[in-house]
Amino acid sequence: MLIIVLSNCTNKTTINEPSSKIEGTWKLFYAEIYENDSLKIKDLTKTSFIKIINKTHFAFFNQENIGSKKIYGGGGTYTLNGENYVETLSFTSIESIKNHQFPFTVEIKGDTLIQSGVEEVKSAGIKRKIVEKYIKIK
Repeated sequence: MLIIVLSNCTNKTTINEPSSKIEGTWKLFYAEIYENDSLKIKDLTKTSFIKIINKTHFAFFNQENIGSKKIYGGGGTYTLNGENYVETLSFTSIESIKNHQFPFTVEIKGDTLIQSGVEEVKSAGIKRKIVEKYIKIK
């Protein structure tokens, strides 16, 4: 009887555990953007940026900390092959980047996700290198 009880406890824990280290809820704490030969460090003191990643999809939300006038979000599917992470942005209010694929390199160090790469959408006039650092929310 004890073996059955212990076995059931183990199974329940396994179901809730992510199958990949990238799965979870992440809060952006640092972002730099290289664009037009200049570096910009994103001011994150007035906004909160959250990214949620599950087995097949991602979603992100960016909102001002005070008030709710400015909110931006999006999401879609992703693929992960080693450190190569590609987001397909299926849900966004910006039509020119909808269904575009964004390739990145990701690295996980402890509870920190580092995502970097070049965001390029010629039709939208976007070409910038980004480095984003997220901390995992428990």
